[in-house]
Amino acid sequence: MTTATTAAAEAPPRTGKLTDTVTAARSYALLLLIAGAVGLAASITLTLEKIRLLEDPSYVPSCNINPIISCGSVMRTSQASAFGFPNSLIGVAGFAVVVTVGVVALTGARLPRWFWLGLQAGTLFGVCFITWLMDQTLYHIGAVCPYCIVVWTATIPLFWYTLLHNLRHQVIPTPAPWRPAIDGAAGYHWVVPALWYLTIVMLILNRFWYYWHTLL
Repeated sequence: MTTATTAAAEAPPRTGKLTDTVTAARSYALLLLIAGAVGLAASITLTLEKIRLLEDPSYVPSCNINPIISCGSVMRTSQASAFGFPNSLIGVAGFAVVVTVGVVALTGARLPRWFWLGLQAGTLFGVCFITWLMDQTLYHIGAVCPYCIVVWTATIPLFWYTLLHNLRHQVIPTPAPWRPAIDGAAGYHWVVPALWYLTIVMLILNRFWYYWHTLL
């Protein structure tokens, strides 16, 4: 792809209309595809484990490793069905959409601004939902689900890089003085996800240190 073509492909909307079209960088499209596939696989696995648990209450899920790392302990709680059905079904539907968007974006298709705003809303819901689930898992349920952690790991970069994509392409309008800060954030794009992951690890270590230190 030539420089001119790249510039044209990455040009932000000019009119601010919801019908303005924007394409995605190949790296971002790959992120959508890979993170979406990882999240989808974890969500499907969680759903299958939940079905087996419903069929046989004595079933021990494959992710029951110890008293702290235990999917079964989490699956049996009301928080695991926050909307009246297993949370994993939300993941199956949501990540399937993300994978589809990734495939379409890899073709170089220009998608309307309203579409990217919808994806932003979806990833925002996802990151807010997993944050609530983290709180419930750590401070109310008292157990950690490995497959849930995989979902968290996939959701965080999906939200962050979708936000960067939309800010840089003016899908989310920003004042001109903000542009240098946005470009700077894009230059060090890895910092936010890294700090986010580190925070989660530290919270898990701190919350269950009474157990972890017995393993040392």
